[in-house]
Amino acid sequence: MFASPRRLNLRLEYGGHRPMSEVLDAWPVLPVLLIPSAGILPSWDQRWGNTVAALESEQHNRICEIRIFDMPSSCCQRFAAAMQKPFPELIPLEVSAYGDVVPVLPDSFLGASAPRLRTLTLGSIPCLSIPKLLLFADGLVTLILWDIPDSGYISPDAVATALTATTRLETLHLRFRSPRSRPDPASLSLPPPTRFVLPALTELVFKGVYEYLEDLLARIDAPLLYYLRIIFFMDLDFDVPQLHRLIGHAEVFKSFDHAEVFILNDSIQLSLNRKTGEVDHPRRVGLQINCRELDWQLSSLAQVCSSTFPLISTLEELEINEYPELSSSHWKDDMEDTQWVELLDPFTALKNLYLTGEIARRVCSALQKISREMATEVLPVLRNLFIVSVIRHPGSHWAISCCTAALQSPCCCPQLGRVEPMELGVRGLLCCALFSSNQHLV
Repeated sequence: MFASPRRLNLRLEYGGHRPMSEVLDAWPVLPVLLIPSAGILPSWDQRWGNTVAALESEQHNRICEIRIFDMPSSCCQRFAAAMQKPFPELIPLEVSAYGDVVPVLPDSFLGASAPRLRTLTLGSIPCLSIPKLLLFADGLVTLILWDIPDSGYISPDAVATALTATTRLETLHLRFRSPRSRPDPASLSLPPPTRFVLPALTELVFKGVYEYLEDLLARIDAPLLYYLRIIFFMDLDFDVPQLHRLIGHAEVFKSFDHAEVFILNDSIQLSLNRKTGEVDHPRRVGLQINCRELDWQLSSLAQVCSSTFPLISTLEELEINEYPELSSSHWKDDMEDTQWVELLDPFTALKNLYLTGEIARRVCSALQKISREMATEVLPVLRNLFIVSVIRHPGSHWAISCCTAALQSPCCCPQLGRVEPMELGVRGLLCCALFSSNQHLV
């Protein structure tokens, strides 16, 4: 068995419980997985000392995998010093740290050589040398940088330039810790006349300010993208034509026919996907805007979902749900009802609309207040409206009664015909379905 360790993919997992030299003496020459293990004995300091000593040892060239999570900031300096040399066998490198001040990884990180590196994940660790590292890690498949501190800011121009060397990259995550990651307008350079195509990229996750993402997307394209998740910090204005362009160029997204809006205490979320019935389907567009006030949530999402947003004008089904634990103070009585209309306005192909109780009451109230001429322009082909609420909730029947009365107004969704309530007691839900007279409830 030990005669052909590579053919059998034999590897030795080292957790730092004993000095690495003692462990290696008892085993043949095998690739080493460096994964500090949990436990009470020996102490963390002793396990960490053994782990970093392994990185510093002459046996470092046998290390093929490094996974170190929740490294105290006090240990980062020694770790960074130990990583300033080539690790020729290293394939995945996943490291995260915690603490108020985490030192920046030096330019000599990995000794400017990582020929077999395929996965790089850094959490809460500033690494200004990422652009340089990507140039010599041209076989990288996964790059995940999350909770990037302000000290680790890298300009979108530098990131895009470095990505030109990563033609095998399939997964890219850039998640900044704070909105202070906003690029300086004075330092922004004009994007190139042609965008660099990332031919293998299928998953993109970004958290930050919209200006950063727009500048980055002005320089790259990803036609094979099938998973996109964007988290924006709150802003007064959202102008995202490059995001719209990226979504419009991805072939997989063009088959999406279902959208869901989810209102939470501290954010609003939009999810687009194909209604296949699969749970956690990998093909998805997700957008989240972090803000607390409901009027800001609706206004921000309405700006992003403008008429230029691909898919919005072709979607046939939309759900608007509220977080079950949503605070009662979240509902602002002084908010303008027109904000609900502005949110729905781009959904011109919508046939099925699902609303939860309180949202339904407010949406129907808003639709009731607009003119009959405008009512035919908002949701012009809507056929079915479903109002769902928990039966056990004391206001469920009241909310549905309000919606029914509002929607029977001649100025509210005139294309809808009769109204019939439906109770789904098995699921603990009460559903009121409104549909045109030539449709049948199913």
